[in-house]
Amino acid sequence: MLKIVRKNKELLRVILAVSITVVGLLHFAVPDIFVRIVPSLLPYPLELVYISGIFEILGGIGLLVPTVSRAAAWGLIALFIAVFPANINMAVNHIHIDGIPDSPWFQVVRLPFQGVLIAWAFWYTKPSTNIKDQAAIINLYDTET
Repeated sequence: MLKIVRKNKELLRVILAVSITVVGLLHFAVPDIFVRIVPSLLPYPLELVYISGIFEILGGIGLLVPTVSRAAAWGLIALFIAVFPANINMAVNHIHIDGIPDSPWFQVVRLPFQGVLIAWAFWYTKPSTNIKDQAAIINLYDTET
């Protein structure tokens, strides 16, 4: 199983990059959803939503660019940690958002998933001497592997 995951490391990079970029774009398309889960202790919730959206978009795109992919991965780790209080706020205060399950079971699974995202991004912080291992875009067009 681990061998299959390693073989598909670059495909998983694309999945993470596209997913986080789409979520970042959603911060601009439907910001009210994200504003609702910003903890009330934090000032300027709309601005924080836009800032996190920008960093999600930059991180997602950056994962696909060889020269910045490691820095982007570290940035995503910092972002996943920074937005964790919003996830806690959503769970603790049972904030319902249409289309997202809010059952206690879902919240129990959702909060630890942030650790999975951090580990996933961490996978791409390791230096590589092979340029093909540094960006999925290159591997998408590589027919020799």
